Amino acid sequence: MRRRRSVDGVALALLALLVLRGLLWGAPMQTSSDPSRLISTPSPSVLLSGRLSSDLRRFPWGCSVLLEVDRVAGRRARGRTELQLPECSSPLLQGWHVRSLGVLRRPMPGAHPLLPGSAERLARQGSWSQLRVESIEVLQRPRTPLADLRRHVAQRLQQAVGPRRGGFLAALVLGSAQVQLPDDLRQAFRVAGLSHALAASGFHLSVLLGSVLMVVRRWPPCLRLPLAGLALLLFVCLAGVQPSVVRAVLMAAIALLIRESGHHSRPFGVLVMTLSGMLLFCPSWARSIGFQLSAAATAGLILTAPRLEQAVQGCLPDRSHGVAAALSIPVAALLWTLPLQLLHFGAMPLYALFANLLVAPLLAPLTLMAMLSALLVLFCPLSVLPLVLWPVQQLAGLVMAIATWISHWPGAQVLTGRPQVWVVALLVVGILPWLLKSPARSRCWALLPMATALLVQALVQLSDGLVSVEHFGRHWLLARHRGRAALVSTHGDARSCRMAQRMAVVHGHARLDWVTLLDPVATDVLRCWQALAHHVEAAQQGGAPLASGQMLRSDGLSLHRPQHRPGTFVLRAGRHRWQLLPRPQALWSLQEQQRPGIQPVFTGTWLGFKPSANQRRWLLQHSPGTRFIGL
Repeated sequence: MRRRRSVDGVALALLALLVLRGLLWGAPMQTSSDPSRLISTPSPSVLLSGRLSSDLRRFPWGCSVLLEVDRVAGRRARGRTELQLPECSSPLLQGWHVRSLGVLRRPMPGAHPLLPGSAERLARQGSWSQLRVESIEVLQRPRTPLADLRRHVAQRLQQAVGPRRGGFLAALVLGSAQVQLPDDLRQAFRVAGLSHALAASGFHLSVLLGSVLMVVRRWPPCLRLPLAGLALLLFVCLAGVQPSVVRAVLMAAIALLIRESGHHSRPFGVLVMTLSGMLLFCPSWARSIGFQLSAAATAGLILTAPRLEQAVQGCLPDRSHGVAAALSIPVAALLWTLPLQLLHFGAMPLYALFANLLVAPLLAPLTLMAMLSALLVLFCPLSVLPLVLWPVQQLAGLVMAIATWISHWPGAQVLTGRPQVWVVALLVVGILPWLLKSPARSRCWALLPMATALLVQALVQLSDGLVSVEHFGRHWLLARHRGRAALVSTHGDARSCRMAQRMAVVHGHARLDWVTLLDPVATDVLRCWQALAHHVEAAQQGGAPLASGQMLRSDGLSLHRPQHRPGTFVLRAGRHRWQLLPRPQALWSLQEQQRPGIQPVFTGTWLGFKPSANQRRWLLQHSPGTRFIGL
């Protein structure tokens, strides 16, 4: 026993070192021949050639795809860049070799530390440049059987049962990383706490491998093992080499080999060995959210679910063993992944346990039926597929309806704001003794860091302050007071509304008290703004959102337009009083009316535009000691 504990301790220490190495030094690095080295001002047109690493993805503004660059202007190069195409008329598929002419530029960084932009997204993929495509030419169309198989399965399922249900069935087989699902469907599953159903992971592999092993359970090992290995290989080929897929396949292969050799495997030891091997092979996987969530959920199922099942079983009648197992599995996975959800998303699904209990009896048979449907669509004519797939189509619609229904419940998603890393670390230190088999004294001491983390995050959420964001010439100002918030935006278009929604979510506000749009042009996405706030004050027919002397007020938050200062607004957030100058005209008016003597006292001044050097100098001279936002 002591020897086993010492071996476990060494293995855990090695895994911790590998995780630390991956987090600190696992990020992709720029090479000397990366295309981003050619970015200059002014930007000339650049000719790039290389291989497409995925299919073309469609967005509201156009299309994009990642290019593995091998030549720049005829010279050898090595790196990645994102191709941005304004039109999506011609298909571009994974594995094709293309030559593209366009303007090379650096991706736009995030407007706020909590709002990552294109630069942060592409850096995780090893790309530091974007090419605005002017023309593109396909040089080669090499055969890509695996990518063609995934694409064919997804297209046939969508043609047979519709784009939404067919896309959902394709995600159950291939994973959402291989299928571009509608944003509202992804959001519904995430808010309901059912995101794991869309991600290729151990659950999907267990359904496939369990079905295969059940069919061949009486076959000799010389046939049983190859068929099981074929099922594992098929799963990797369909879902792709993703961290969660690799983890599930390696663990299943190791456990299967140990069992077939007549020995008993230790699940936790298999998990530690699998994760260590993955991080030795690819340290950057430690930074993958999918890897982190998959590892944490699996650890919860191994370490916490059995003890939790015993505890629940002791409180239930003797014949309710299935109920205890059904409760313990989602609870264990949710508790182990909770710190990661708070760290990366600043939110947690409130009804996740109920949603999993409701969907679990349907999800396993639906996943198996979706895999069988993927085989059928490869051989059956399209004319008969809707009839053949009618049962699986109805079951898929039921699961989607449940996820959408639960996601619209009041408070379905608890927004906590994204805490700092050290706050999450305190929470982990406090929650681990309760999830593991620890002495009662350790659990009591663990309450201290847990309470500290909760108190710190509560103080952050209930504090007063302003959050200012500037992006693409647009300005947003989020005023916060004791857990409530309101927003002022200089523009009212769709892009501004999407950014305002992101600001509210990452700061832990499900809905704002009010929103004021200072755009003189009436917004054409009023419903978007109304979904964000209880009250929206916007310009109508060229008029100002607030008349002179009018005030917009909620508990601790107010916006006032003084009569004697045209174009200027006064914002109150608790005890703080801010002067808002959304346009240059407001500053001109302030300069004309500036008189010696007693001036209004403000906590600071917010500028909704980029001031000139003379304007900046004037503000600093006439408002010494004043805090400026946007200067």
